[in-house]
Amino acid sequence: MRGPASAALKIKAGQVIRQARQGDSIAVNGVCLTITRLGEGFFTADVMAETLASSNLGKLRPGDVLNLERAMRLDGRLGGHLVSGHIDGVGVISGKKMEDLAVVFDISAPVEVTRYLIKKGSVAVDGISLTVVNFNERSFRVSIIPHTARNTTLGYKGPGDNVNLEADLIGKYIEKFLLNGRPGTGEKKDGISLSFLADKGFL
Repeated sequence: MRGPASAALKIKAGQVIRQARQGDSIAVNGVCLTITRLGEGFFTADVMAETLASSNLGKLRPGDVLNLERAMRLDGRLGGHLVSGHIDGVGVISGKKMEDLAVVFDISAPVEVTRYLIKKGSVAVDGISLTVVNFNERSFRVSIIPHTARNTTLGYKGPGDNVNLEADLIGKYIEKFLLNGRPGTGEKKDGISLSFLADKGFL
């Protein structure tokens, strides 16, 4: 259901909503949403205008396949990287090819995402935690194994399709600390530079 600037999603789901409760968080294509109602084999979630504008959820149509994931418990094992479900930008798949058993994707991405990428670092694509194979200022490359292709939306997507992107959370916090001074103090200072490191005896 669509409002003037918002949407309400009704999503068919099975295992992911077992033992879930109203008010729990669930990631839909990597976007953190709140369960507003639970039914037999489905849940509903409201989507604000900001979320529709900054993700690919606004392009969903009835029958589309989605990636679904419950929020991680703090006492659970971390099998990927820290993902908040707050999308940094929408990318476009620009290439897809097979390399032996792997499926390799080239994804065009905004600088709001690529600025935080490092080789062998992590990036979330439609909520899937993946390793960065390579990158530049405008795009990056990732690859997935057959299991991921069978069990996520990436296996069904190809060139021209949109994907939600979330950069590494830790990298964003480090950047803020280095550029803006000590968090919580309001104190501003210049970022870390070669002269700063030299003054402190690191060079």
